[in-house]
Amino acid sequence: METETPIDQAFFSDLERPTSFYILRHGETVANAQSRIQGRSEYPLNANGRAQAADLARHLEGSGVRRLLHSPLSRARETAAIVAAALGLDGPELIAEPALVELDTGRFSGLTFAEIGERYPEEYEAFGYRSWEAVPDAERAEALYSRAALAWSRLKAEAKASGGNVAAVSHGGMIQWLVRVTFGCRGWMPLLSTGNCGVFELFADPVGGGRPAYLQWKELNRLPAGSALRTPPVF
Repeated sequence: METETPIDQAFFSDLERPTSFYILRHGETVANAQSRIQGRSEYPLNANGRAQAADLARHLEGSGVRRLLHSPLSRARETAAIVAAALGLDGPELIAEPALVELDTGRFSGLTFAEIGERYPEEYEAFGYRSWEAVPDAERAEALYSRAALAWSRLKAEAKASGGNVAAVSHGGMIQWLVRVTFGCRGWMPLLSTGNCGVFELFADPVGGGRPAYLQWKELNRLPAGSALRTPPVF
């Protein structure tokens, strides 16, 4: 039985002001540059990833972000630190949030798609139309849905506490679910493109009187302008 609170218009109705939620992917790592599956393995940003994070920070100037949450993995933490420094956020305004961690990619972790095709040909073939549900030891869609709903509860709480906009640095797989849960989607398809330092902005405008809020995804995978190079996303 489904017990999660739906992340819908009613969920955002108790906000006290119009609020933008910026969902951000971390910058490039060596693994990204090699098209290697990271999952929860630790890979720090490379030089290009730090340049992407700097471009992202400039993109968010004037955004009114008062809280910046991030996955505990180092690539998200470092991206968040670069953005936070540019926005003047520190201390309690920069928050590690476990619910934003990347999905567990199981036996595919640390491998390129060429290596996956050689080692796990059946799972690789099914991955093309089932995504991570085709990988027996990967995190299940049901768990990802629940974790995304929990992350949104954390984001909304920070928006209410700060009285301002909120940003969160997460990962390509988890961002899929942070978006999907707002549509009530419980399966992997259709997929979204998630580039390094891509920006996803959900705007929520409470109408008041207990009525459902106005919701709009204003940006999906907006790649900030700048000098940093771009690596093709996995999704």
